[in-house]
Amino acid sequence: QVQLVESGGGLVQPGGSLRLSCAASGRIFSINTMGWYRQAPGKERELVASITSAGITNYVDSVKGRFTISRDNAKNTVFLQMNSLKPEDTAVYYCNFRGLLRGYRPFESWGQGTQVTVSS
Repeated sequence: QVQLVESGGGLVQPGGSLRLSCAASGRIFSINTMGWYRQAPGKERELVASITSAGITNYVDSVKGRFTISRDNAKNTVFLQMNSLKPEDTAVYYCNFRGLLRGYRPFESWGQGTQVTVSS
């Protein structure tokens, strides 16, 4: 009932930047937490960054100081600005939203995933 559409992945050289976006649509009453996860080949999916409705952010240690998560509540959109990218950041990135639907039922939705490749 909530659809997430991601954009912004691609191929970038080490040290470069990318900006990911994820927009939600559907019968949304509120979105509490917006987050970005990633999964590299042969590895488990990990939380990269999250942001609450109050603007409280959380980052995995490996991206602190390089990645910034932000949100536009009016547009139900979350962004991930990724700077100083490293080859180890290569993965499929997924957005994740948790909140309430109209009628106050909880929901959790995932984006389709976008490939980020950092390589020279």
